[in-house]
Amino acid sequence: MEENEKNQNFKTVQNPNTYKTVYKNETTKTSKVGFGKSILLPFFSGVVGCCVVLGTCFGIPSIRSKILNESGTNISNNSTIHTQDKGYVTQTSLSNYSDTSVYAANKILPSIVGIEVEYNVNSLISMFGRQSQTSTATASGSGIIISDDGYILTNNHIVSSSSSESYYEVSEATKMTVTLFNDETKYEAKIVGTDEQTDLAVIKIEKSGLSKAEFADSDNIKVGEFSMAVGNPLGMQSSITCGVISAVNREVTDSDGKKFTLIQTDAAINSGNSGGALVNSEGKVIGINTLKLSGTGIEGMGFAIPINSTTDITSQLIQYSKVKRPYIGISGMDLNEQTAKANNLVVGIYVKSVDDFSAGEKAGIKIGDVIIEADGKKITSMDELNEIKNSHKIGDEMKIKISRNGQEKELTIALGEQP
Repeated sequence: MEENEKNQNFKTVQNPNTYKTVYKNETTKTSKVGFGKSILLPFFSGVVGCCVVLGTCFGIPSIRSKILNESGTNISNNSTIHTQDKGYVTQTSLSNYSDTSVYAANKILPSIVGIEVEYNVNSLISMFGRQSQTSTATASGSGIIISDDGYILTNNHIVSSSSSESYYEVSEATKMTVTLFNDETKYEAKIVGTDEQTDLAVIKIEKSGLSKAEFADSDNIKVGEFSMAVGNPLGMQSSITCGVISAVNREVTDSDGKKFTLIQTDAAINSGNSGGALVNSEGKVIGINTLKLSGTGIEGMGFAIPINSTTDITSQLIQYSKVKRPYIGISGMDLNEQTAKANNLVVGIYVKSVDDFSAGEKAGIKIGDVIIEADGKKITSMDELNEIKNSHKIGDEMKIKISRNGQEKELTIALGEQP
């Protein structure tokens, strides 16, 4: 009977209809114990377990950093991540900076060469009469391989730097050799073409299968992005220095008075880096190292010719050994307000000379004219006139306005080829 009651009781517990009436007290007691064991105890155990695990994880810096970084919180000085917004470029972890440098160096170094040039120097000695003593001098620079069959782009001032002073004369290069990356062989090079105006030159060695450099679009570089200068400073071949793009379209005047529009970088550029490459994070060439500022209080101011501005020059140097440019055939002097007023003239370009049979002479330009407009634009300097002229091709017509004896007159110039 008891067993039947127990069985019946057991069955009744499973029956929700009899649960409330027959076994109310017993089931209430059983429910309290079951709730504590089945819910509260596991809950508190889970809380304690989570605390232990989190405490352990946060005690380990690498795990803590990963957890917090994944939640969008920046807790490390060398790990900053920002989303792209309003033109700002996404930044990456600085821990990847080394990998970027290694990748860029490995890509560009096989395309950079060392250049060594020999000159004859005639020293003029005036003691006890004028005498001449000849010696040999060397200079070094860098170059960029632009074709797999041996064409190399470099600076004009490396391969063509003849000069004359009161006490010495430096000849044109008498010998030029090129050293390739990881190759101690010296390959004799010849000059293909030079251009003093842009300070560019192309030379060639007789060798095939070379590693041609890859060019980037230098018009799209941004201030602050990664840059690497590659070359042979002080004869130390295959050296790199890293920095950022400090400025773009920087107008710089060199020691000879020539003006350039260049890329500025704080990557160290030293003697011998000239003609080498300035590359981006992908190891692609964005410029040709050409100038640096030096002196007391000056640091980290190097300049490179944008690679986009070299492509047409390079092809002309290879095809014609020179650059064909439109030509007016005049020399002029800039007139500012003070100078113009003092000479009863107008602001513009005073024509000092006109070449015989030149495009300018044929158009009717005369000495004493003041050029005040070119292609409808007000101009006040020879640089502005040359910039407009160089935007044309040989044979194009260019309209100018001059002031002559107080009267303005328009002339049309059929541009010739610069001799």
